[in-house]
Amino acid sequence: MIHRILGTLASAASQPSDERQPTPAVRLDGVTHEYGATGGRLRAGEQRTVTALRDVSIDVQPGETIGLEGPSGSGKSTILHAVAGLLVPTSGSVELIGTDLTPLSTRKRTHVRRQHVGIVFQHFHLLPSLSARANVALPLVQTGVPKRARRKRATELLTQVGLGDRTTHLPSELSGGERQRVAIARALATDPTVVIADEPTGELDTATGNAVLDLLTDVGRERAVLLASHDESTLAVADRVITLRDGQVVADGH
Repeated sequence: MIHRILGTLASAASQPSDERQPTPAVRLDGVTHEYGATGGRLRAGEQRTVTALRDVSIDVQPGETIGLEGPSGSGKSTILHAVAGLLVPTSGSVELIGTDLTPLSTRKRTHVRRQHVGIVFQHFHLLPSLSARANVALPLVQTGVPKRARRKRATELLTQVGLGDRTTHLPSELSGGERQRVAIARALATDPTVVIADEPTGELDTATGNAVLDLLTDVGRERAVLLASHDESTLAVADRVITLRDGQVVADGH
């Protein structure tokens, strides 16, 4: 009897574990997206289709930084827009923390984006009439955070990115690197699960760009980060680089 029990235990121990894998922060599954296009040799009223993404599948884990590289028109920005819920793919699914965005209404996708996604734009997109602190606090206004808590959070974030003494400055009073750091602080205002950045160093000199990359690397220790860039030094901070050509993934490596 004892031998049979020991045999059963040994057999069970040899079976593969049924532990579930952690839920990816981002999952694209078979995503294809097509845009309508007009012009060229088309007759009046005719429309042709441009395929921006073709059957793209990508998983991004929490704490992982992914670089997206490829020529203009390869699909990098379309992936970022899909992850942010700014577009619904023609087919396939886009999940954030296990929630499929594709069947959601525009209002619900906006709600998910405000809660879970921080966006860093190449051209900063700061409101010129607002101070650095007010720009950082803006996403918190949209989520209904009280004014005192907004100011406190924005001040803390600006201090973390080295701009604690610039909170009341307007964007026009800041350098390009400082404006980008304000944009990163704003992207972190709601403590998002995912940060996406489209050419985050594209308008910066080398030294300033490196400082911004160091900041994004720190951000990526706790969040999933997707960086779209043509710049090799920007892609070098990624844990994985995904190469796109004509809307397809042609390489996915460390």
